[in-house]
Amino acid sequence: MDPKNPTTVKVAVFGTKRWVKDAFNAYNDAHNKFELVYFEVPLSPLTAQLASGFQVVCVFVNDNVGTEVVDQLADLGVKLIALRCAGFNNVDLQRAADRNILVLRVPAYSPYAVAEHAVALVMSLNRHIHKAYNKVRDGNFAIDGLLGFDIHGKTVGVVGTGQIGAIFAKILKLGFQATVIAYDVILNKELIDLGINYVPLDEIYARSDIISLHVPLLPSTQHLINDDAISKMKPGVMIVNTSRGGLIETPAILKALKSGKIGHLGLDVYEEEGNLFYEDLSDKVIADDQLSRLLTFPNVIMTGHQAFFTREAVEKIASVTLENVADYLAGTPKKENTVSAPSHVVPAKK
Repeated sequence: MDPKNPTTVKVAVFGTKRWVKDAFNAYNDAHNKFELVYFEVPLSPLTAQLASGFQVVCVFVNDNVGTEVVDQLADLGVKLIALRCAGFNNVDLQRAADRNILVLRVPAYSPYAVAEHAVALVMSLNRHIHKAYNKVRDGNFAIDGLLGFDIHGKTVGVVGTGQIGAIFAKILKLGFQATVIAYDVILNKELIDLGINYVPLDEIYARSDIISLHVPLLPSTQHLINDDAISKMKPGVMIVNTSRGGLIETPAILKALKSGKIGHLGLDVYEEEGNLFYEDLSDKVIADDQLSRLLTFPNVIMTGHQAFFTREAVEKIASVTLENVADYLAGTPKKENTVSAPSHVVPAKK
């Protein structure tokens, strides 16, 4: 394999869908000319042997790159795991480091896409767009049961003010003139200058009419929304999660929905989404009882991890992922795209 001749470099792309092939082929044809080999199956202990003969594997959010898979990849000679996403909680980073496998990611593709989707969930839940759409299609133009509220003047709590959270906060503050409060371990001066106050997490829970989650999945954030957190919230609070499913403890959410403590719930992610999302299961029985129960609530809207899914974001994912491969082959991986093995990440499932 000659790094100076990209046509000799084979990349195994797991868990591929049509959009992945279209975007990656378009960028690769115009730039790198790697040999991209697509596998529709996700990476897992059962499929890792497909990476035989590849130096690079490319994976997405629900591929399993836990300890067992990392060992299999290392034994096959894989040297790079190229994530086509920002999150890396599905990768055993320590094991990858121990086996001399570099992990590169796409740290930011389109923060606007995710932030705007979170706003779309807020508006759809508040104004019952999903229910109104179905009623009108059935010829029912009555508006009973569709009563919403003005977001103007309400208190919105933003948990996590990185790029996505900051954009969401600015949309709610400047666009809706909501009272926005925020929580993060790192303060964003631009938001402070806009009049957005940083407060303790418990104050977010106690004051917010709407809470939107924009933090990574870490041991400190896993099940951030649990029974204790919910007990501190306002009755009828709206919760939106477009970050990682593990931020929410599903049994706690189900209880709060039943009691009415949570009045609206918008999810683009789900803790056990790995074997469900990105697949057409419309003709199958969903075996996940908790997910099935969530979908019965009329005040719950769930989308299938699509918040990122805009044309601009997909093009960015393809370009940065393949640039990461090129940088690795040149011996110059970008520091900001390199994922090391810190002690603060949630270990990948075995």
